[in-house]
Amino acid sequence: MKPFGRMLTGAAMGLALSVGTMAAWAETPANMLVIAHRIDDITSIDPAESFEFAGSDVSRNVYSRLVNLDPMDLDAGYKPDLATEWEVSEDGRTITFTMRDGVTFHSGNPVRAEDAAFSLQRAVKLNLTPSFILAQFGFTPETVEETIRVEDGKLVITTDKPYATSFVLNCLTATIGAVVDRETVMANEVDGDMGNAWLKTNSAGSGPYRLVGWKPNESVTLSAFDDYYGGAPAMKRVIVRHVLESASQRLLLERGDIDIARNLNPEDIAGVSEAEGVKISDELKGRLMYLALNQKHPELSKPEVRQAFKYLIDYEGMRDSFLKGQYTIHQNFLPRTYLGASDENPFTYDIEKAKDLLAEAGVEDLTVEIGVREAQERIEIGQTFQNAAAQAGIDVTITVGTAKQILGRYRARELDVYLGAWGPDYPDPQTNAGTFAFNPDNSDEAGATGLLAWRNSWDTGGLTEKVEAAVTENDRDARVQAYLDIQSQFRDTSPFVIMFQQIEQSALRENVENWSTGQAVSDAAYWQVTK
Repeated sequence: MKPFGRMLTGAAMGLALSVGTMAAWAETPANMLVIAHRIDDITSIDPAESFEFAGSDVSRNVYSRLVNLDPMDLDAGYKPDLATEWEVSEDGRTITFTMRDGVTFHSGNPVRAEDAAFSLQRAVKLNLTPSFILAQFGFTPETVEETIRVEDGKLVITTDKPYATSFVLNCLTATIGAVVDRETVMANEVDGDMGNAWLKTNSAGSGPYRLVGWKPNESVTLSAFDDYYGGAPAMKRVIVRHVLESASQRLLLERGDIDIARNLNPEDIAGVSEAEGVKISDELKGRLMYLALNQKHPELSKPEVRQAFKYLIDYEGMRDSFLKGQYTIHQNFLPRTYLGASDENPFTYDIEKAKDLLAEAGVEDLTVEIGVREAQERIEIGQTFQNAAAQAGIDVTITVGTAKQILGRYRARELDVYLGAWGPDYPDPQTNAGTFAFNPDNSDEAGATGLLAWRNSWDTGGLTEKVEAAVTENDRDARVQAYLDIQSQFRDTSPFVIMFQQIEQSALRENVENWSTGQAVSDAAYWQVTK
């Protein structure tokens, strides 16, 4: 593993030197924001298709939604955006939205309830990767024009059963909830694709920024929409540059060529924090780092063994060394800041406790394979666990591979143990409860690869039914308690070892104010930034 680490360091230094030989730029203009970020994951700008972290940033700033999150106050939850108010029917199945008056798209066309209905209908009909967020409410391509419709100038949504209103509205804050300009999109339709090919590289929104251009693996450029209903942004132009290596981002920041560096490793964060004119912003994100134990394995399926693994994690040691500043200890499937999240972290690094549990299970000479994707912090977590497990008599083999290789085996239920990360798909507790603790059909034939419980062949021990009940609970306090109860049982019985929650550290020029990466959600907002 060490030669691999040296290879990465060498590449980073090479890139840093190549950047250093470039002609020095002047400090960025006062009305322009320049960001260094890894954006090579963007495959489409179409909000009905986009499902990558960097792509969600673009959507957040280009498109408005019916309801949205305040980037500076996420604790407030969803709030009005294109919809000013909504009413829920007595049976809890229908929500009627009143649209904001006087809002226009970037094209100059008015934003209407018809555009909102079209946008959601279109996402369901296209049935692309993020469509499951809407499909879970019973919307289908065949029925969506009846269940999502316009009546008397208002948008009406009818779900298949009475879900918690907060669940529905939280899902509408996701990228797939973006409202597109129907007239513009359909003018660019080709072969019945509802404008998908065009929207991959263009935009038709009403948000604070227009998309000027996206050059894959190179840059995204946005320009301010001065007629944005919330007020013209102070940053008239935003450029996001794809800069892969931490060392290169750091050098650009210290030279004043960029305003924000988003992907610095702990060493570069420590170094740049001492540079003149630079400050560090820490924001808690929703991404979790975890181990998953395959319940098809005869030994790993024993309750005592599942718990033993939770005492073989050097939580504090890793947090305070190679993960320093970028992860915090968290042992629950709901990230902190989410509705119903638990702060209980009952497991500590205790080799003797783990040995006792293994002995109680009658397990000796256990050998397991752990699959790890090619990411340095994950490899180091795996190595740290490998050393601890050896002290408890467990022989751990680490297999490192590409995301495709390791995830393919994990989804096929082939790995003994998987070490990886999971990020929420939308800002509601169901997003994680419905994958870590929900598995209605544990058979191989079900093929429910989107459910982590299924990937690990775990039937959840009754938690599936509790998750189904929680998602329809409209009393907020009762819903919070339901998720706290689910997480308590999950900690005691599940084959998941939740270890850490990510902290995103951005390094900023000291004149940058009101920067937010979205905290527990993953969408950075640019329109409130000033310099």
